[in-house]
Amino acid sequence: MAEKFIKYNHVLLYEDEQNKDITIGITTREQGKSPYPSDAFNMARYINDNPSNITSHQEQLAEIISYPRENWVFPIQTHENNVVEITSRDKGTNIDVLTDDLHGVDGMFTYESNVLLTMCYADCVPIYFYSKQNQFIGLAHAGWRGTVAQIVNEMLKNVDFDLSELNVVIGPATSNSYEINNDIKQKFDKLPIDSSKYIETRDENRHGIDLKLANKLLLENYGVPKDNIYITQYATSEELTIFFSYRVEKGNTGRMLAFIGQ
Repeated sequence: MAEKFIKYNHVLLYEDEQNKDITIGITTREQGKSPYPSDAFNMARYINDNPSNITSHQEQLAEIISYPRENWVFPIQTHENNVVEITSRDKGTNIDVLTDDLHGVDGMFTYESNVLLTMCYADCVPIYFYSKQNQFIGLAHAGWRGTVAQIVNEMLKNVDFDLSELNVVIGPATSNSYEINNDIKQKFDKLPIDSSKYIETRDENRHGIDLKLANKLLLENYGVPKDNIYITQYATSEELTIFFSYRVEKGNTGRMLAFIGQ
C-alpha cells in the first residue's frame, strides 16, 4: 500500500482523497529552534525548552494547516486509557501555557468542527479516528501501557454510529526494535488478540513488539473493518532525521505533535 503520510515542510500530512475536509498529521523534528539535540522542531512545553520556541513552532504549524492556535486543545498525557469528550469550550487548553485542565487524558474525541485535537509523541502510537458523515474525530496516545489498557476500545465506546462508518489511521511510532521483558509480555498475552502476531521473542526476557500492529488487531477485534484501518510505514525509532525517538535518544529529545481537525 502506498504511503499516505506526505511530507510538507515540518509536517507529515495524511492524504485521503475521499475525506479532504479532515486534517490529519504529525510534525517532524527538522529545522526548529529547540536544542533537542539541535535545531529541533520541539512541540512539547513540558520539557526543558524555552517556551518561545514552542510558541514559534506552533505558529508555523498553524499557518501550514490553516488552524489558528486558539482552536487547538492539548491534554496532559499520563500513559493511561482515560478518554474525554472535547467541545468548543476547551479550545486553547494548554496551548499557551500548561495548566491542570485535561490532566491524565490519553484519548480525546469531539463531534464539533473547528477544534484541533493535539497530543505529543516520541515513539508511542498516535491513533486518529474520523467519520466525515458523522462529524466525528478522535485522537489517542498508545504506548505499551495504553495499548495493554486497550485505549482503542475506550475510544470506540464513544462512537455512537456504526463502526463500518469509522476510519482509523495509525501514525508514525516505534518499530519492533522496541523490546519488552517477560513481565510486560505476560500483560500483552492476556489481551483478546494473538500476541504471536505482533511480538517476536529474541532471547530470554527479550521480546520485540510491534505496537502499531497490536493496536490494529485490537481495533479489528472490537469491530472496526480491516479495510477502514491504515498503518503508516514510518517508524520513529528508525528514521531519526525526521522523528524524535524517546527510546533511542534515551529521553534526551523533543516531541512531535500529532493533530486532527475537521
